[in-house]
Amino acid sequence: MSQEDREVDEALALVSRATEARGAAAQAQAPHAAGPGAEPDGGGGAGRTGPAAASSPSPARTRATPWREARAVAARAGGAGAPRTRRVALAQALGQVLAEPLRALTDLPSFDTSAMDGWAVAGPGPWWSVGEGGQVLAGHAGPAALADGAAVRIATGARVPPDATAVIRSEHARLDEAQARLYARREVVQGQDIRPRGQECRTGDRLLPAGALVSPAVLGLAAAAGYDELDVVPRPRVEVLVLGDELLNEGLPHDGMVRDALGPLLAPWLRALGAEVLATWHLGDDAGALHRAVTASEADLVVTTGGTAAGPVDHVHPVLREAGAELLVDGVAVRPGHPMLLARLAGGAEGRYLVGLPGNPLAAVSGLLTLAEPLLRARAQRPAPAPYSSPVRDAVNGHPHDTRLVPVVHRAGGADGNGPEQAVPLHYNGPAMLRGIAAADALAVVPPGGARAGQHLEILELPWTEGRFT
Repeated sequence: MSQEDREVDEALALVSRATEARGAAAQAQAPHAAGPGAEPDGGGGAGRTGPAAASSPSPARTRATPWREARAVAARAGGAGAPRTRRVALAQALGQVLAEPLRALTDLPSFDTSAMDGWAVAGPGPWWSVGEGGQVLAGHAGPAALADGAAVRIATGARVPPDATAVIRSEHARLDEAQARLYARREVVQGQDIRPRGQECRTGDRLLPAGALVSPAVLGLAAAAGYDELDVVPRPRVEVLVLGDELLNEGLPHDGMVRDALGPLLAPWLRALGAEVLATWHLGDDAGALHRAVTASEADLVVTTGGTAAGPVDHVHPVLREAGAELLVDGVAVRPGHPMLLARLAGGAEGRYLVGLPGNPLAAVSGLLTLAEPLLRARAQRPAPAPYSSPVRDAVNGHPHDTRLVPVVHRAGGADGNGPEQAVPLHYNGPAMLRGIAAADALAVVPPGGARAGQHLEILELPWTEGRFT
């Protein structure tokens, strides 16, 4: 067992002992008049007798939403409300999602086309050739019909002359210039190297469904099919509010100040999830500034960092109450990232939300994957990657009650490295650490209690492994 694993085990043991101590204290302080089996006020566990008291969850744990349920709540929130669409030029559509199916506006190709440089021929050979100036080039007016037994030079992409029966590639033909005769070096099959009109699609054919991500290839297909503009789902607009008086934007940490790691991390991550990041603001620990920023924002989603717990400068909950927001998720049973939250903001445009991320970097990443990603995917109508699992190479410590997200890399198994792929847990996975996630391919979803070596765990891919940082 590594030193780090021993430290985790010791920390989890302390959690367990602390839970037992709280339960015993609650039992000792309970009014005896309540009697055995009586329910305490609020269902918090005080007043119960017997062994159940030691394992009763605390009120804070009772409020925490299970991890999978929290993701489902976020996805439902993102999908609420009428879908929005807008028409944009092709050049502006990259990375967005089709709001309508892409249907061909023309046949592709729209005329019979030569697939090769060579000779268009009519009938069986040998053929008499057309002289200089008689070649058929791409982009020119339609050529005259080709008489039986005739041949004419033709370029790739050029319109095939009417009555032509085949195209012979240049390297498969021999021209006898003295006799003006063209001979084929191999058998000629009718229709060879001719792309007939409508070979790829006919006018009205559905090329792609609504919800397809507009990639560079989709832009090319849309242009070929006759589009100048596309109907897309607009990117959700996001503002990031980085909170904390202790944060530096440049230079080395000093005098109790630390570098802001989340400002540089969040904006590109959110863009990879399909969002349009309007701005990243640094507010410090100022409740008034936070209230003004949240209530004045026109973004579809406000993302805050830090301030979600109950410390002296944790202002997110009070500001949300003052702003009339509705808490949908207030704490999630996941480690790291337990004090994350999701709120529906009041006023302004319909369907505005706030995701409060913890201030520790890896805990904030957990919040992104748990709440921000499902919400933004649903809002942008981007399909979620198909879920999959992978066996873990090593045993992974778990939390006694909560789901745990652990950075992993994919590696081939077996002594010779040729076995099935496995997920290898990475060290440096504490809530305040980014070293593990920076090297990771994904995060493994570890159930309460941990996972044994070889156990299959759900895998959450990271945006850069999906090729979305472009």
